[in-house]
This record gives sequence, structure tokens and C-alpha cells, in this order.
Amino acid sequence: MRRLLLIAVFLLLQGCQTVSSVYDGWFGSGPKQKAAELVTFEARATMRVIWQSSVGNAGNGGFYPTSVGNTVYAGGASGQIAGFNASTGAQQLRFEAGTPLSGGVGFGSGLIVVGTPRGEVLAFEPTGKPVWKVQLTGEVLSPPAGAEGIIVVRTGDGRIYGLNAADGKQRWVYQRALPPLAVRSYAGIVVERGAVFAGFPGGRLVAIALQNGNVGWEAVVALPKGTTELERVTDVTSFPVLDGTQVCAVAFQGRVACFEVQRGETVWARDVSSIAGMGLDARNVYVTDERSAVQAYDRRAGSGLWKQDKLQGRWASAPLALGRYVIVGDVQGFVHVMSREDGAFVARIATDGSPIQAPPIAIDLSTFLVQTRSGGVFAINVQ
Repeated sequence: MRRLLLIAVFLLLQGCQTVSSVYDGWFGSGPKQKAAELVTFEARATMRVIWQSSVGNAGNGGFYPTSVGNTVYAGGASGQIAGFNASTGAQQLRFEAGTPLSGGVGFGSGLIVVGTPRGEVLAFEPTGKPVWKVQLTGEVLSPPAGAEGIIVVRTGDGRIYGLNAADGKQRWVYQRALPPLAVRSYAGIVVERGAVFAGFPGGRLVAIALQNGNVGWEAVVALPKGTTELERVTDVTSFPVLDGTQVCAVAFQGRVACFEVQRGETVWARDVSSIAGMGLDARNVYVTDERSAVQAYDRRAGSGLWKQDKLQGRWASAPLALGRYVIVGDVQGFVHVMSREDGAFVARIATDGSPIQAPPIAIDLSTFLVQTRSGGVFAINVQ
């Protein structure tokens, strides 16, 4: 408690700061919490690594692969970008961006797009040939995305930019004031159905028109509570998830909530706190909470279905729903597979021993990708 009070005082003196950046300064690499021992269980699914490769250390960034058709793109913090055959792992492309990266590799409107700690955005053809570079106002902490001739980039100063895919020129910008204290996160944007969906500090979810940047709607995921700035941190720190008629988001020290896509009307909301994020499928919504417990909720009504709490302290990633399974990575590089029905563990596999910070990414109905902090890229099949 004494340390937390010191952190709170420091934050208030410094103005707009981030929770994790101060934790890093005080504790080295985030709050210290003993990782739970791996539990034994009877395996009811089979996992195997189909292929693996490396793209260089990811540092503390939210780097994860991007799957486009039959190609997987991945990058490292030093600026290395690679492309692999999604089925075999054969390297199809490898080049240097020429500058350190901070937001992972995005793909949109036929371009590979990356961001830097200095707010630069670089676009390349799928061959690695540079197309354009632009300077924005803040650090790019998440992968750019794009569609319909527009590249969408989020910066750490509360702005979202719509850039012309042909030359990088700004078409629109959405700006939102940040609260005095916010969680430093790699929350990105989702571009789908002609809109940009993004969560913000203060517990807000916004839908923005892709073509002109106009706000379609704004919804409340969670409202700040408490008397101190630290207690009132209520940030959406992960990607929204979208499927069919609903879009859902979860906030740190807040709630998980699902909204109607067209108008932003609340469908349901439940109290839970998460930094890692969430996933969904046709039946359920899955959330990794701040203690690394994975919880499942009925997608239509929001009723709680099950909770897997045996990963406490393992800094589990956001969950991936894949067929009959729910999948997370952890701080020791293990990948855990749970049953969609009851959350019981059904399989586990090790990677390279370094943290899996970003959510697993699906390639097909039974294969997914994870990228580790050390830069390992693993394609894993589960049956």
C-alpha cells in the first residue's frame, strides 16, 4: 500500500502519465506476482507446432503476427519485418524497416504498414518496397489497419488518423482528451463494416466512419469510480471484438460490455477488470481478468458460464476462441487450451520460454499463431 501511495503521488505530480510506465520504474518490469504452478490434467486435445521462425525481440511492445490470405507477416522491435507461408512457414519475405518499431505489423489496402516510437508511419508493398512515410504526433503503440483505400493509425496521444493509402496524406483525424492518469496499453483499432472501432481511457468505446472520420456513436463501457486518480483509472486497454450484430469491449477496473453495432446501444454489461482483453465466438464472450482468470459469459444475455482461475500470476493473454476451444498464452511462453463448454484445461504446449504478451491469432479453424517476446513465431494446430 505504501508503494501504491507513492506511485499515486508521483503520477499526480507528473500530470498525464501511465500506470505501467511507473510500475516499470518502481518494480523493474511490472508488479511482481508469483506465477501459479502449472496444474496437471488429463489431456483431451492434441497440440503440435506446425512450424516456427523468428523475427527478433519484441521488447515490451504488443507485437503479434498478422495473417493475410496464405501469408503471415510479423515484425520485431529492431525493425525487422518478415513474411511466411501460413501453411508451411517457408519464408517469403524479409527486410528491414530502417528504424525501430513500436506497434507491430499491420496490413491494409494492399500495404504492409508499421509505426515507430517517434510517431512515424511507414508503408511498404508486399515485396518490401517502400511506398511512403509520414510523421504523426505521437508514438504508435498498436498495428495500423486499413480498408477501402484508407490506412488507420492510432497514436498514444489520444488521436486516430485516417491516411490515404496511396500517398499517406491525412484524410481525417479523431482526437480525444486523455485523463490525468491512464494505463499504457497497446490497444488498437478494429476496421470492419465501413467503420473504425476503438476503446479509450475513461471507459469509452467509439465507432468512427472509415471514409470521413465522423463519429457514428459513443458508448460507455465503464464509468470511473473512487476518490483518487489511481482508483478512477477505467481504461479500455485492449482491442474491441466484433462479430455479426455486436461489438464488445472490456475496461480495467470497470466492466465488460456488449453493444449493438449500428447504434451503440448497450446489450448487456457485467463487472470485471481486465488489461489483457477478450475474445468471442458465436455463443460466448471470453475475458482474461486482471488476475489472469479466464471467464466466459453468454453472448446474448451476459450471464456468467464458467471461470478458469488456475492461471493466477501467469499474465495470461487475451483469449482466442477457436472451434471447441479457448486459447491463451502466458508469461513463461506456455500456451493453454481450455474447453469452450466448462473452461477445463484440455491441452498445453511450451514455446521458447519467453512471455506471450499478445493474443493468439487464428489462421484457420484449427490452427493459430503466437509471437513471443523473444521474437519466436509459432504456428500451432489443436485437434
